[in-house]
Amino acid sequence: MDAERLRVSSQRWMAAALAAFSQGSESYDFAVHHAGIAAEHLLKAFLVSLHPALVVEGKDFDSLLHATGQGAHASAPETKIKTIGLVEAHSRAYRILRNKIPVSQQDLLPLANARNGVAHSGLHEVTDVRTVFTTCLRLLDPLLVELNISPDTYWGRYQDLHDELIRERIRETSLRLQQKLAQARTTFEHRFGHLGPQERGVVLATVTRRPAWARDCIDKPCPACHSKAWVHGTTLVDKEGRFVRFTPGTFLCFACNLKVQGEELQELGDLGQETMLEKNIRSFLGPEPVVLELYEEDREPDEDFLAGR
Repeated sequence: MDAERLRVSSQRWMAAALAAFSQGSESYDFAVHHAGIAAEHLLKAFLVSLHPALVVEGKDFDSLLHATGQGAHASAPETKIKTIGLVEAHSRAYRILRNKIPVSQQDLLPLANARNGVAHSGLHEVTDVRTVFTTCLRLLDPLLVELNISPDTYWGRYQDLHDELIRERIRETSLRLQQKLAQARTTFEHRFGHLGPQERGVVLATVTRRPAWARDCIDKPCPACHSKAWVHGTTLVDKEGRFVRFTPGTFLCFACNLKVQGEELQELGDLGQETMLEKNIRSFLGPEPVVLELYEEDREPDEDFLAGR
């Protein structure tokens, strides 16, 4: 549970991962496996830098005793400490750093699955390697900032490869977002193009209202159809209850079916940025009256919104 040791370990595993990735598809299994370990160790380095207890399995009391400097009372040696895995380490760091980490838990799962697949069965999805690998790079970059680690030191001679993979991912994300926006505009026109301005306004006023089951969401204009849409996220209220820090998670427009989350949401600028709100907390978090939802038959279910039901 030493941050510096974990940092060094992460750097070594990442160097091995980048070397394997550079060798081509024959070594992709090593690449995703080693990258997953590098990510887990750097996440833990960040958590340990705040307090060693943050990487301990919460239900194991002996581990908590060692992490809090009370190891003399533990019935198991320090070498038997039980710590969290990659997914939980990401969850804890993500909650602390909030929107500084561009990789959501949903984005992380392919990396975790690939690492575990190689470790436990020697299997992984070859076609997803580049995406999985680049997800790891995007996850680690903000952690390097938090830990005051020079990127040149961490990435070493693979800095250029890192930069090119990141640029390629940004281009792919931007293209995917533009495709979604184009499809959403087509959907909107198909649904409402035949209506006059007054009739369209009446229908949209009903369609775009917040569902009764949706919580922790704010309304924003849709970048595709300009209708009122909803950004669902997580909230943190200050001690006085005057301000709400809102971190976006999923953007959903009921008028054109545009759904954006993760790195695509970051591409939408202000829609993907953390916001400080000063308003009545109950009205912000609480539901509105039940409204009739149109076009539900052809709408893709939204897991983040449904979770609040």
